[in-house]
Amino acid sequence: MITYSFLQHYWWFLISLIGGLLSFLLFVQGGQTLIKSLGKTEDERKLITNVIGKKWHYTFTTLVTFGGAFFASFPLFYSTSFGGAYWVWMLILFAFIIQAVSYEYQNKPGNFFGRNAYRGFLFFNGLAATFLLGAAIATFFTGSQFSVNKANIAEFSGQFAPVISQWQSPWKGLELLFSDLRVWLFGFAVFFLARTLAVLFLKNRINNEAIEERLKKALLMNAAPFLVFFLSFLIWTLLAKGFAVDPATGVVSLEQFKYFNNLIQVPVLLILLLLGVVGVLYGIGFSVLKNSWRKGIWFAGVGTVLTVTTLLLVAGYNNTAYYPSTYDLQSSLTIFNSSSSYYTLKVMSIVSFLIPIVLAYIFYAWRALEKDHATIDDFKEGHSY
Repeated sequence: MITYSFLQHYWWFLISLIGGLLSFLLFVQGGQTLIKSLGKTEDERKLITNVIGKKWHYTFTTLVTFGGAFFASFPLFYSTSFGGAYWVWMLILFAFIIQAVSYEYQNKPGNFFGRNAYRGFLFFNGLAATFLLGAAIATFFTGSQFSVNKANIAEFSGQFAPVISQWQSPWKGLELLFSDLRVWLFGFAVFFLARTLAVLFLKNRINNEAIEERLKKALLMNAAPFLVFFLSFLIWTLLAKGFAVDPATGVVSLEQFKYFNNLIQVPVLLILLLLGVVGVLYGIGFSVLKNSWRKGIWFAGVGTVLTVTTLLLVAGYNNTAYYPSTYDLQSSLTIFNSSSSYYTLKVMSIVSFLIPIVLAYIFYAWRALEKDHATIDDFKEGHSY
């Protein structure tokens, strides 16, 4: 019989995997911040916009899936974070809304804002969405200011729904920017990772000598700060105190080197992390050393998925509080005290078996639409962004 604990671990794995896929697909956002610097003419900018723009739906859909999976499998996290850290998630949502509007309306007749204004909105999406998503994920390791009291359910009066979790900061999530330097480190790491992946993606897709020449410099200028920010965050987090959970009592306490211990005590996580980091470094390194090599995006992309997936698994597995509370340690959320019921997780697990089919279709459609390298002439007629 499938146990409740297995289902809780299974769904945390799925959420971590979706988070890893989302991190890779943020290359769309990264590319939007490079339109002006890589494209010096209107034709070049239109080429970059369309090559990147053909993939914006994937990122948006994956983000919605990420939030939906949390809502269905770990609803207490959804109500605590999405309802408490209100301004952070609203800014992220707003950034994605203006992205969709910008792609669809920048070339419409009667566009009174002008094309450059919408490209400015795309830049904002690329900067705000990547940094804030990175900052939000960093709180899985640094903590947030909230409290949880499940006893409030018994106080339902019939007029107002009971409030189980309460955010303790009036800044409603924005206080994370002043809580821990690691929030900034990981936020900027995700931002520069998105730009690095975008450069590798454009190198793989575009056939234009002028743009390809600029991509060489752009790769170094973005990969270097990414590695500095990411490695600083990773090393600091592995050496810092983590939020350990006593499996017998559920009591949360601080444990030195907790996340490093998780890697050692669960060797498969250490292996996945190393494979992911090596994949990213290989994709970047060979692209720098061999200019004609166009496959860097796939090595770095798979490496990104493995790395971020593993980081999220480290945050939730091995008796660790994945959403710690710095206001009240015992309010910290774990995969055990914040999950849906056994029945809900079991039914959703059956539905989740369709995921490989969906992924296979996306892979097939992606390959079918990307057989040839894109040129400026491809977007002079027909639909374009």
